[in-house]
Amino acid sequence: MTALILQGRLDSKRLPGKSLLSLEGEPLIYRVMEALGTVPCDPHILACPEDCEETFRPLARRAGFEIFAGPKDDVLGRYCGALRRCGSRRLIRATADNPFVFADAAALLAEESAALGADYAAYAGLPLGAGVEVLSAEALFRAEREAREPGEREHVCPYLYGHPELFYLHRPLAPPRWRDRNPPVRLTVDTEEDYRRARKLYLALEEKALRRFRGEAVLEAAHGR
Repeated sequence: MTALILQGRLDSKRLPGKSLLSLEGEPLIYRVMEALGTVPCDPHILACPEDCEETFRPLARRAGFEIFAGPKDDVLGRYCGALRRCGSRRLIRATADNPFVFADAAALLAEESAALGADYAAYAGLPLGAGVEVLSAEALFRAEREAREPGEREHVCPYLYGHPELFYLHRPLAPPRWRDRNPPVRLTVDTEEDYRRARKLYLALEEKALRRFRGEAVLEAAHGR
Protein backbone atom coordinates (compact mmCIF):
# COMPACT_ATOMS: atom_id res chain seq x y z
CA MET A 1 0.00 0.00 0.00
CA THR A 2 1.28 3.46 -0.94
CA ALA A 3 0.21 6.61 0.89
CA LEU A 4 0.40 10.12 -0.50
CA ILE A 5 1.47 12.61 2.16
CA LEU A 6 1.34 16.33 1.44
CA GLN A 7 3.11 18.75 3.76
CA GLY A 8 1.56 22.18 4.22
CA ARG A 9 1.81 25.16 6.55
CA LEU A 10 0.57 28.75 6.91
CA ASP A 11 3.65 30.75 7.89
CA SER A 12 5.59 31.09 4.63
CA LYS A 13 8.25 33.79 4.99
CA ARG A 14 8.45 34.87 1.34
CA LEU A 15 4.71 34.82 0.68
CA PRO A 16 2.83 34.89 4.00
CA GLY A 17 -0.40 32.93 4.08
CA LYS A 18 0.14 31.57 0.58
CA SER A 19 -1.63 28.28 1.32
CA LEU A 20 -4.90 30.22 1.62
CA LEU A 21 -4.39 32.55 -1.35
CA SER A 22 -7.17 32.19 -3.89
CA LEU A 23 -6.50 30.32 -7.11
CA GLU A 24 -9.68 30.79 -9.12
CA GLY A 25 -12.01 30.64 -6.17
CA GLU A 26 -10.27 28.01 -4.04
CA PRO A 27 -7.31 28.22 -1.63
CA LEU A 28 -3.98 27.29 -3.16
CA ILE A 29 -3.57 24.29 -0.87
CA TYR A 30 -6.97 22.98 -1.94
CA ARG A 31 -5.89 23.16 -5.59
CA VAL A 32 -2.78 21.15 -4.70
CA MET A 33 -4.91 18.51 -2.97
CA GLU A 34 -7.30 18.51 -5.91
CA ALA A 35 -4.45 17.65 -8.26
CA LEU A 36 -2.87 15.05 -5.98
CA GLY A 37 -6.23 13.45 -5.31
CA THR A 38 -6.10 12.02 -8.83
CA VAL A 39 -2.97 9.98 -8.02
CA PRO A 40 -4.08 6.36 -7.46
CA CYS A 41 -2.98 5.61 -3.90
CA ASP A 42 -4.50 5.31 -0.45
CA PRO A 43 -4.66 7.10 1.87
CA HIS A 44 -4.16 10.74 0.89
CA ILE A 45 -2.96 12.70 3.94
CA LEU A 46 -2.32 16.38 4.61
CA ALA A 47 0.47 16.55 7.24
CA CYS A 48 0.58 19.98 8.85
CA PRO A 49 1.88 21.62 12.04
CA GLU A 50 -0.45 21.58 15.05
CA ASP A 51 -1.15 25.31 14.72
CA CYS A 52 -2.64 24.81 11.23
CA GLU A 53 -4.82 21.79 11.90
CA GLU A 54 -8.14 23.53 12.55
CA THR A 55 -7.70 25.86 9.58
CA PHE A 56 -6.83 23.06 7.16
CA ARG A 57 -9.22 20.40 8.44
CA PRO A 58 -12.32 21.47 6.45
CA LEU A 59 -10.28 21.92 3.27
CA ALA A 60 -8.68 18.49 3.66
CA ARG A 61 -12.04 16.85 4.29
CA ARG A 62 -13.58 18.49 1.23
CA ALA A 63 -10.62 17.34 -0.92
CA GLY A 64 -10.90 13.76 0.34
CA PHE A 65 -7.71 13.95 2.42
CA GLU A 66 -7.13 12.81 5.96
CA ILE A 67 -5.28 15.26 8.20
CA PHE A 68 -2.36 14.63 10.52
CA ALA A 69 -0.85 17.29 12.78
CA GLY A 70 2.75 17.00 13.94
CA PRO A 71 5.88 19.01 14.75
CA LYS A 72 6.30 22.30 12.93
CA ASP A 73 10.05 22.23 12.29
CA ASP A 74 10.75 18.50 12.43
CA VAL A 75 8.95 17.71 9.17
CA LEU A 76 10.71 14.35 8.95
CA GLY A 77 9.19 13.41 12.30
CA ARG A 78 5.81 14.67 11.09
CA TYR A 79 5.97 12.41 8.04
CA CYS A 80 6.95 9.41 10.13
CA GLY A 81 4.07 10.08 12.52
CA ALA A 82 1.62 10.14 9.62
CA LEU A 83 3.14 6.92 8.26
CA ARG A 84 2.83 5.14 11.58
CA ARG A 85 -0.81 6.06 11.79
CA CYS A 86 -1.71 4.79 8.32
CA GLY A 87 0.65 1.79 8.26
CA SER A 88 1.70 2.23 4.62
CA ARG A 89 4.91 0.62 3.39
CA ARG A 90 5.61 3.27 0.75
CA LEU A 91 4.76 6.95 0.33
CA ILE A 92 4.62 9.73 -2.20
CA ARG A 93 5.90 12.99 -0.70
CA ALA A 94 4.49 16.24 -2.06
CA THR A 95 4.54 19.88 -0.97
CA ALA A 96 1.77 22.49 -0.87
CA ASP A 97 3.68 24.98 -3.05
CA ASN A 98 2.86 23.13 -6.26
CA PRO A 99 -0.69 23.47 -7.67
CA PHE A 100 0.44 22.18 -11.09
CA VAL A 101 2.18 19.04 -9.86
CA PHE A 102 2.24 16.39 -12.60
CA ALA A 103 -0.11 13.80 -11.13
CA ASP A 104 0.45 11.42 -14.04
CA ALA A 105 4.22 11.58 -13.55
CA ALA A 106 3.79 10.97 -9.81
CA ALA A 107 1.74 7.84 -10.51
CA LEU A 108 4.31 6.43 -12.93
CA LEU A 109 7.22 7.18 -10.60
CA ALA A 110 5.44 5.39 -7.75
CA GLU A 111 4.95 2.31 -9.94
CA GLU A 112 8.60 2.32 -11.06
CA SER A 113 9.89 2.80 -7.53
CA ALA A 114 7.78 -0.02 -6.10
CA ALA A 115 8.79 -2.41 -8.90
CA LEU A 116 12.47 -1.69 -8.25
CA GLY A 117 12.20 -1.71 -4.48
CA ALA A 118 13.88 1.71 -4.38
CA ASP A 119 14.28 3.53 -1.07
CA TYR A 120 14.08 6.94 -2.75
CA ALA A 121 12.92 7.99 -6.20
CA ALA A 122 12.54 11.31 -8.03
CA TYR A 123 12.52 12.30 -11.69
CA ALA A 124 15.25 14.62 -12.96
CA GLY A 125 14.47 17.15 -15.66
CA LEU A 126 10.98 18.20 -14.58
CA PRO A 127 10.00 21.86 -14.27
CA LEU A 128 10.41 23.28 -10.77
CA GLY A 129 7.19 22.52 -8.91
CA ALA A 130 6.10 19.58 -11.09
CA GLY A 131 7.61 16.66 -9.22
CA VAL A 132 7.21 14.50 -6.14
CA GLU A 133 9.48 12.12 -4.24
CA VAL A 134 8.68 8.47 -3.57
CA LEU A 135 10.12 6.69 -0.54
CA SER A 136 9.96 3.44 1.33
CA ALA A 137 8.67 3.68 4.87
CA GLU A 138 11.61 1.60 6.10
CA ALA A 139 14.12 4.08 4.69
CA LEU A 140 12.24 7.06 6.10
CA PHE A 141 12.09 5.52 9.57
CA ARG A 142 15.83 4.88 9.40
CA ALA A 143 16.37 8.53 8.49
CA GLU A 144 14.25 9.54 11.47
CA ARG A 145 16.45 7.46 13.79
CA GLU A 146 19.77 8.63 12.38
CA ALA A 147 19.37 12.16 10.97
CA ARG A 148 20.65 14.85 13.34
CA GLU A 149 21.21 18.00 11.27
CA PRO A 150 18.36 20.56 11.29
CA GLY A 151 18.22 20.58 7.48
CA GLU A 152 17.82 16.80 7.44
CA ARG A 153 14.81 17.08 9.73
CA GLU A 154 13.16 20.10 8.12
CA HIS A 155 13.51 18.98 4.49
CA VAL A 156 12.77 15.26 5.05
CA CYS A 157 14.85 13.61 2.32
CA PRO A 158 18.43 15.00 2.47
CA TYR A 159 19.60 12.22 4.76
CA LEU A 160 18.54 9.62 2.19
CA TYR A 161 20.10 11.13 -0.91
CA GLY A 162 23.07 12.30 1.14
CA HIS A 163 23.90 8.67 1.94
CA PRO A 164 23.83 6.73 -1.32
CA GLU A 165 25.88 4.02 0.35
CA LEU A 166 22.94 3.26 2.66
CA PHE A 167 19.94 3.60 0.37
CA TYR A 168 18.84 2.51 -3.10
CA LEU A 169 18.32 5.78 -4.95
CA HIS A 170 16.37 5.85 -8.24
CA ARG A 171 16.81 9.24 -9.95
CA PRO A 172 16.16 8.76 -13.67
CA LEU A 173 15.65 11.44 -16.29
CA ALA A 174 11.92 12.01 -16.71
CA PRO A 175 10.23 10.74 -19.89
CA PRO A 176 10.55 13.34 -22.71
CA ARG A 177 6.88 14.37 -22.59
CA TRP A 178 7.32 15.80 -19.09
CA ARG A 179 10.77 17.33 -19.31
CA ASP A 180 11.35 21.04 -18.89
CA ARG A 181 11.69 22.97 -22.11
CA ASN A 182 13.35 26.13 -23.33
CA PRO A 183 12.65 28.63 -21.86
CA PRO A 184 12.40 26.83 -18.50
CA VAL A 185 9.04 26.77 -16.73
CA ARG A 186 8.61 27.62 -13.03
CA LEU A 187 5.47 26.01 -11.59
CA THR A 188 6.04 26.37 -7.84
CA VAL A 189 4.47 29.23 -5.84
CA ASP A 190 7.03 30.77 -3.53
CA THR A 191 6.82 34.51 -4.27
CA GLU A 192 4.25 37.11 -5.31
CA GLU A 193 5.52 36.84 -8.89
CA ASP A 194 5.04 33.07 -8.79
CA TYR A 195 1.48 33.58 -7.57
CA ARG A 196 0.64 35.97 -10.40
CA ARG A 197 2.11 33.49 -12.88
CA ALA A 198 0.10 30.64 -11.36
CA ARG A 199 -3.15 32.56 -11.72
CA LYS A 200 -2.48 33.22 -15.39
CA LEU A 201 -1.55 29.60 -16.04
CA TYR A 202 -4.61 28.30 -14.24
CA LEU A 203 -6.84 30.52 -16.38
CA ALA A 204 -5.07 29.39 -19.56
CA LEU A 205 -5.68 25.75 -18.66
CA GLU A 206 -9.33 26.43 -17.89
CA GLU A 207 -9.91 28.42 -21.08
CA LYS A 208 -8.40 25.68 -23.23
CA ALA A 209 -10.22 22.97 -21.25
CA LEU A 210 -6.89 21.22 -20.76
CA ARG A 211 -6.43 18.56 -18.12
CA ARG A 212 -4.28 20.41 -15.62
CA PHE A 213 -3.41 17.21 -13.75
CA ARG A 214 -1.45 15.99 -16.78
CA GLY A 215 2.08 17.20 -17.32
CA GLU A 216 1.86 17.63 -21.07
CA ALA A 217 -1.22 19.85 -20.77
CA VAL A 218 0.47 22.07 -18.16
CA LEU A 219 3.59 22.44 -20.31
CA GLU A 220 1.49 23.24 -23.38
CA ALA A 221 -0.36 26.01 -21.56
CA ALA A 222 2.79 27.33 -19.88
CA HIS A 223 4.45 27.78 -23.26
CA GLY A 224 1.35 29.39 -24.77
CA ARG A 225 0.58 26.58 -27.20
